[in-house]
Amino acid sequence: MKIRGRTKGRVVVLDLCGRIDEDSANFIETVGRCLRDGYRDILCNLEAVDFIDYMGISVIVIACKEAINSKARMKFVNIPTHLRDLFSITGLDKTIDIYVREDIALNSFKEDRKIESIRKLRLRRRFKRLPIGIKAELKDKYAKKPDSLKVDILDLGAQGAYVYGCSKFKLNDVVILKFKVPPKLQKIQLDVRVVWLSDKQIQQHIHPGMGIEFYNISTSTQKRLLDFVERNLSHI
Repeated sequence: MKIRGRTKGRVVVLDLCGRIDEDSANFIETVGRCLRDGYRDILCNLEAVDFIDYMGISVIVIACKEAINSKARMKFVNIPTHLRDLFSITGLDKTIDIYVREDIALNSFKEDRKIESIRKLRLRRRFKRLPIGIKAELKDKYAKKPDSLKVDILDLGAQGAYVYGCSKFKLNDVVILKFKVPPKLQKIQLDVRVVWLSDKQIQQHIHPGMGIEFYNISTSTQKRLLDFVERNLSHI
């Protein structure tokens, strides 16, 4: 398979040509190179692809996972008619974004960035963050015999936290977090998801560490955390 790259604003467009099969590892390598170069919006143009087998579908899935793990977006455009059935049979058409025209696909990246900016702004306005030092414990939620890891919470909010002292987990891993809230040391246990990882080159003072997002959190627990953060911020 041949790949030609071009840029459209902040989007890198990969024009694929030929067959996507077990010999298409260069597609994964190209996506990885784009991510390392700082691109977070990748559009794959399949107009000139004449064949995809089930191994080729696996190649696409691996590339998409690499993009997701790097908090990037990957979309697809111009899928030939004779290949659409394979995307439907494998269910891939339900897990990736597919567009019929390149201009529509490019515009969708802009819309995604707008929505993301609005969402982040709303979260910042709704939940304040408290710089703090709290001892905590982490466990892999789905491991059969999970090890208990001792960490520190350096930044706490009602929807998430920054945890210092752990490099074991990857983006999107689900973890159990346990800690006690001063002054009465009320115990809190939460399911959390890893949403970002510290960069050793840029954030040496807080590495290793990770940002976590609370999910399935009860209203009462969230209110308790919110009250704790608000009370301590007022003292600061």
